[in-house]
Amino acid sequence: MRALILIIVAGLILLVAATVAYGQDATGQRFRAGMDALNTAHAIADREAREEKLDEAIAAFRAILVDHPELVRVRLELARAFFLKEEDALARRHFEQVLAGRPPEAVVANIVRFLRTMRARRRWEAHFGAAIAPDSNLNAASGSRTIFLDTPFGRLPFTRQGDIAPKSGLGVSLWGGGEYQHPLSQNLRLRSGANASIREYKGGDFDRHSLSAHLGPRRLIDARTEASLLATVDRQWTAGAPETDRFGLRLEGEHRLTPRLALFARASAARRNCRDCNWLDGPVGDVTFGASWAALPILRVGGHAGYNWTRANSEHWRSRGPQASLGATVALPAGFTVGLRASLQRTEYQGRGFAHRTIDRKPREDETQSLSLSVHNRAVTVLGFSPRLSFVREERDTNAQALDYERNRAELSFVRQF
Repeated sequence: MRALILIIVAGLILLVAATVAYGQDATGQRFRAGMDALNTAHAIADREAREEKLDEAIAAFRAILVDHPELVRVRLELARAFFLKEEDALARRHFEQVLAGRPPEAVVANIVRFLRTMRARRRWEAHFGAAIAPDSNLNAASGSRTIFLDTPFGRLPFTRQGDIAPKSGLGVSLWGGGEYQHPLSQNLRLRSGANASIREYKGGDFDRHSLSAHLGPRRLIDARTEASLLATVDRQWTAGAPETDRFGLRLEGEHRLTPRLALFARASAARRNCRDCNWLDGPVGDVTFGASWAALPILRVGGHAGYNWTRANSEHWRSRGPQASLGATVALPAGFTVGLRASLQRTEYQGRGFAHRTIDRKPREDETQSLSLSVHNRAVTVLGFSPRLSFVREERDTNAQALDYERNRAELSFVRQF
């Protein structure tokens, strides 16, 4: 029996060793195939034939990184292939992750040159997404039926009437947009772009649509710093009817503290016009500071902190407050990528009294917390897109009666990975 056990154990060890050796050999073959295709692409003048070879290289390097996301050299060659194909957003992300692996100084210098070239040549950008989105509380309702109101006879309980329960539903979401940057001089661009989103649910009562556009100059201040000043306009529809229009200005800035650590800032001010709710009309604005850091070849961390304010016609709807978020994504073996993000927002209203039914007779104060988890597998792709499953848990605590809520959302979307 002991001999049989030893034979089985020895066989398992040999099987594992053979599997590892085969995997290493397959990885080596894929890498050589990718390098052959990448080197061949350099010598091809015809654009279509060149991109065909680059696609071969990208497929080979991607297949390796599905199981071995920690391989810095493979990621470097993948980034170079994307750079040559002029898919700069993808190239930039992989170059930053290579830098997180602390490559030799000569490699760092080359990557920095690549990053500067992409920054200067940026012209077109576009994005698109689609998702199936179930929601447990479309109307953000608390479901609480009892509230307390002050009367000549003291504070008394009252029962809320009607259908006030949280409503769930399964929705479909589409979003997309694009931007073109027209060169005016060596360091000056004219940015013009638009974005749109559609989210629809059965019955149409909770449908939300939005359309926005922007136009303005982008200045390359130095090798690491840029700023843009944009005129903005957007419209939002609720339940198929126009709800709000905004017209304003937005100032954006970005500074690369290091090649893999980017700092950004944004400030905006706009005039909000609300149809059929003119008490919400008035100026609105926000200021945000944030950072994105490629911490490791397989780990990216980012976050922001900011402050929002509104100056509505009605004092009861004038508000202000801070908000912040922190998140990270990590690439794991077997093709899985996991993301986690937490956010917190506090909102303080100025008006007192009956408008918000605050139980403590103080101005309304809200605290909204959300936690999201996403997961997708890089090995599963359709036309370059991977399905991503996201879960969001959201809670609002408030001193305003019957305005707190809990909400669970999920989303099956498709995202571009490589």
